[in-house]
Amino acid sequence: MVVAWLVSVPLFFFAATGVTGFTVTTSNANVQVKNNEGTDLTCTYSADFGSSPRVEWKFKNLKGSQMLVFYDQKPTEPYAGRVTVYGGSNLRFSKVTPEDNGVYTCEVTSNSQFGLVQVTMTVLVPPGIPMVRVPSSVTTGHAALLTCSDPVGSPPPKYNWYKDGVLLPSDPSKIAAFKNATYKLNPENGNLEFPASVKMDSAQYTCEAFNSAGPPQRSKPLPLEVRDLNAGGIVAGVIVALLFVALLVFGIWFAKKKGYLPKKTESKPKPSVVYQPASSVYGGGEDEAGEFKQKSSFVV
Repeated sequence: MVVAWLVSVPLFFFAATGVTGFTVTTSNANVQVKNNEGTDLTCTYSADFGSSPRVEWKFKNLKGSQMLVFYDQKPTEPYAGRVTVYGGSNLRFSKVTPEDNGVYTCEVTSNSQFGLVQVTMTVLVPPGIPMVRVPSSVTTGHAALLTCSDPVGSPPPKYNWYKDGVLLPSDPSKIAAFKNATYKLNPENGNLEFPASVKMDSAQYTCEAFNSAGPPQRSKPLPLEVRDLNAGGIVAGVIVALLFVALLVFGIWFAKKKGYLPKKTESKPKPSVVYQPASSVYGGGEDEAGEFKQKSSFVV
């Protein structure tokens, strides 16, 4: 009875927690390696899988595309030149590139038992000089969008913006000197937006890209000019348009008065056709036998 109780307790524990003897683990689930250097991805499985289970490595890149890395006890063709296998299930990269960024999955299968473990690889690449777009001018009250991006850095860089050399806080409401600022800054994608530009937004703007792989990089300063609405120019344009219309009307009237324009041709009346009954040549209203008499005629 005691023995049965001792056996049932562990079985109950395993059933309740979902723990089984078939496990797959790794010594480093987040691998960071510099560009063009080598690294290892480890995968260890428990003895329950037996001495020769089937091991596969799969890779999903940052765009979501998947491919096999290790299959049928050997690296696949794209990796054959720079990936080797040791210990039966561990991968060794002789050199990595930014294209190797992503998630690697080690899958172990044996006797209908299955287990897996995932390893994330981040290839470290310092940011380059970011690409910046700044509108040269914008009208007061209109929106202005400044963009900044760096496709080189890995992990993907974050971004800072500088206005006339002064760092802009990502949340201006928390800084007393910027509490009246109306811009929106997204450090993740590098966008700096002014929903309704004002004169004080005119300045030289610089973007900075940074990550954990190396020193930050800044773009060249680019100017943004916020201009007031040119009411005088609009009024002048309307006046010029009205003068042009008036001149055009006067020209048509003058040309018509002088006879320069062709006159409309008068159309001649068409001849009318009247149907008129004709009386009998002989004065009678009735036909006489054997004779033809004209009873009506058309008069033009």
